[in-house]
Amino acid sequence: RREVGMVFQHFNLFPHLTILENCTLAPIWVRKMPKKDAEEVAMHYLKRVKIPEQANKYPGQLSGGQQQRVAIARSLCMKPKIMLFDEPTSALDPEMVKEVLDTMVSLAEEGMTMLCVTHEMGFARQVANRVIFMDQGQIVEQNSPAEFFDNPQHERTKLFLSQILH
Repeated sequence: RREVGMVFQHFNLFPHLTILENCTLAPIWVRKMPKKDAEEVAMHYLKRVKIPEQANKYPGQLSGGQQQRVAIARSLCMKPKIMLFDEPTSALDPEMVKEVLDTMVSLAEEGMTMLCVTHEMGFARQVANRVIFMDQGQIVEQNSPAEFFDNPQHERTKLFLSQILH
């Protein structure tokens, strides 16, 4: 579990801790990292997600998109080999979605392995190496993004795409 970062649709930040404290908690307690080192790592990742100026604020003082980027930075502070995302944009206002997706795109471009559950089809098409479509807990179809979106094989996939892509 120490090698896997997880980001959920709800940010799960501790409201009584600052952004910096939220990001340093696991490295200090789990990895036994000295506080000063953990703070340096946290600031590196807060810069990485473009919100270092928020380090001393509390989660309630940030927008939803900023809180989700803190959640991403917090996961990155543990230096995972893979990141799991469960609908990371579903709880956001539409205006905040782009900033979170841009962060995820840049992670993918840097080679981060990611497994992402999403309804953001444009994002999936742009970033994925493989698209897996599930319905009622079963894999219906899996393919490259080009094949999945341009030449779906299963009727359920075709129906889904016809309803979600206008």
